[in-house]
Order: sequence, then structure tokens, then C-alpha cells
Amino acid sequence: MWQRNSYGRRVLISGSPHSWQFATQQYAALKSERDALAAELIEVKRHRDSILAALHELRADVQTLRREAEQRVAELHRERAIARARAAERA
Repeated sequence: MWQRNSYGRRVLISGSPHSWQFATQQYAALKSERDALAAELIEVKRHRDSILAALHELRADVQTLRREAEQRVAELHRERAIARARAAERA
């Protein structure tokens, strides 16, 4: 049974058959919401893990490409130094 308290809010009176039924319904709704949120959290974590795996893969690829590029640049610098030395010998 609903009544108004001193603040004007509606409250259930204890001992009323409606109060236990209402509390049971509210508890069931909260459990259902909790379970839905837990399932959603699991899915979000799974998605996060797949994104992190892709990111780690991408980082490894970038590091490999960077090393190859640095080696190529070093090789080009050596070739240029050799070409300059040959040009200086001819001059």
C-alpha cells in the first residue's frame, strides 16, 4: 500500500502484501540488469583485446619497416660516400 511520507514522497508501507511483491520485482529487475551489464562488459573486453592485438601487430610491423628503412638509408649514405671519394680521386 502506498502512502505519502512527511516529505511528500510515495512510500510502501511495511507489512503490506504489495511491498514484498514490489521489492521482489525490483530485485529481479536489478539482477537482470546486472547480468546484462556483465555480458556487455565481457563483449567490450573481448573487443578491446582484439583491438590491442591488432595494435601490437601493427607496432611490430612498423618497427620492422623502420629498421629496414634505416638500413637502406645507411646503405645509400655509404654509396654516396664511395661515389664522392671516387669523384675526389678523379679530380
